[in-house]
Amino acid sequence: MPGKKQPGKRAAGVTGRRKIRRAATGLADSGWSAQRLGGVVVLHTAALDRMDWLIHGYSTRPGGISCLGPERVLNLGSADWDTPEAVAANGKRFLAALASRKPRRGGGSAQTSLVTLRQCHSDLIHAVSTPLAEPLAGDALLTSTPGLMLAVRTADCLPILLADTRHRAVAAVHAGWRGTLARIAQKALGRMHMEFGTRPEDVVAALGPSIGGCCYEVGPEVVQAYAAQFPNAREWFDGPFERLAANDDPAPFPWLSMTPPGHEVPAPRAQLDLRAANRWQLTAAGVRGERIVSSRLCTACRTDLLFSHRREQGRTGRLLAVIGVVWRAQDRA
Repeated sequence: MPGKKQPGKRAAGVTGRRKIRRAATGLADSGWSAQRLGGVVVLHTAALDRMDWLIHGYSTRPGGISCLGPERVLNLGSADWDTPEAVAANGKRFLAALASRKPRRGGGSAQTSLVTLRQCHSDLIHAVSTPLAEPLAGDALLTSTPGLMLAVRTADCLPILLADTRHRAVAAVHAGWRGTLARIAQKALGRMHMEFGTRPEDVVAALGPSIGGCCYEVGPEVVQAYAAQFPNAREWFDGPFERLAANDDPAPFPWLSMTPPGHEVPAPRAQLDLRAANRWQLTAAGVRGERIVSSRLCTACRTDLLFSHRREQGRTGRLLAVIGVVWRAQDRA
């Protein structure tokens, strides 16, 4: 019958719109946006959108063909519950959505190549100028070559995108607690200076969705490592930082305790704010505070929109943060 509603299709569309509206509640007044493109929801920030010579975006959970339980998701990393074919198809969807945000000058679609890493929670950084046959081991990529889309995968760790506005060079950085401890964001800036002449004051930094300090509990080994490396580490933790940093354990030998087995008091833990730690490192390296923008979305709080390895106990997907140069200054008409 003409005009008859289709409940199934309508419900799916409403669900997608609700996810975007809910995403917007975490982005209000922060300079970030959620945009639905070809069924895929892309997060992006105005701080990088202002540069017409680059393209960037952060993927989200909805809009894919991978089956995670009863849900269809946009998984962009290998997983034992998913297939390589589904991951590849999801990748094509996401890259097509990104390309639609930045149409090629003069029409047509730009030719791009995605460059990824075998991430290993390190401070290994690679500058690339051509597509790679196989991913390199490391946790940061740099380029000034148009058409190379640099990407890092996350499911709680912090994705950092850097853009040198003077030399038109970009970087994608994966910063978990180990990479942050190793100062990978600062080292990426230093490598950009070596490769492209980048000055920190010319850099815009976007810190994407990650697990927030509200949810990221860590043990004494992490607290002690940070306390040994950073004199102001206390500013990035909530909880018994001093006690954990001093390794002040009142019962170092549990077998001497009178507590019955299975009833031990949980070890104290603190909550780490990865964004605050990396913001401080970028500022200390010379990036202007007003040029560092952070998403407010916590992956563990927002599993409706994002993937969280910790919240979902490992059975989850991977998000992709992508940045690339689309044209050089001399290419401009």
